[in-house]
Amino acid sequence: MRIGIGSDHRGYEAKGFLKRYLENQGYSVKDFGINSAASSDYPDVAFPLAEEVAKKKLKRGILICGSGIGMCISANKVKGAYAALCTNESMASMSRKHNNANILTLGALYLSKNRMKKIVDVWLKEPFEEGRHRRRFNKIRKKE
Repeated sequence: MRIGIGSDHRGYEAKGFLKRYLENQGYSVKDFGINSAASSDYPDVAFPLAEEVAKKKLKRGILICGSGIGMCISANKVKGAYAALCTNESMASMSRKHNNANILTLGALYLSKNRMKKIVDVWLKEPFEEGRHRRRFNKIRKKE
């Protein structure tokens, strides 16, 4: 599976950790930056990643900022991008099973690297359940 990953300065360290972890798990990872801990603007990373996910150039995307909120709001502005801010494994599971989220956002100020790893593991393995959830998902797509 090809995955995009990106962060702002607050998520820079966590991004590096998760990128290495995902590559060690056999995923192909495209890094959207940033490449230092210098102050940066999260939309500058979120938009390009979300656009590639929406165009299906990448299967999924992971974005990390301080709270996860800025990345989530930004990614969701891109048609075809469905970002979910998850703070635990249950939310990650539901975001995939019921909401078909194709982008995961994480808050580096609130989650340990180990917790992020667990959330990512669940999120990447969980399928979309379809059924009644497809009907609801299609209503969201129609609104775009």
